[in-house]
Amino acid sequence: MEKHWKIDITLEEDGNRTACTATLAGEGAPRVTGHGYSRRSPADEPDSRIGEEVAASRACSNLAHELLEQAAGVIEQHTNAPAHLTG
Repeated sequence: MEKHWKIDITLEEDGNRTACTATLAGEGAPRVTGHGYSRRSPADEPDSRIGEEVAASRACSNLAHELLEQAAGVIEQHTNAPAHLTG
């Protein structure tokens, strides 16, 4: 059986800060969302692409952590023992 999940990225900028939400989507995908942020140093030149990439990478990293934690919770429900997943 093959499944296809995707990550939906939403970015919001205010000039100096960028916020990103990464949401796992697709049929049968767990409901998991990650958040990431970036802030431009006042000494740096404005470049929205950099802020977007930093915020998106942090959101995806957070999403991965949340997905791993959710999987650990499911394992613990099945085994009635603490799960020790390493990333």
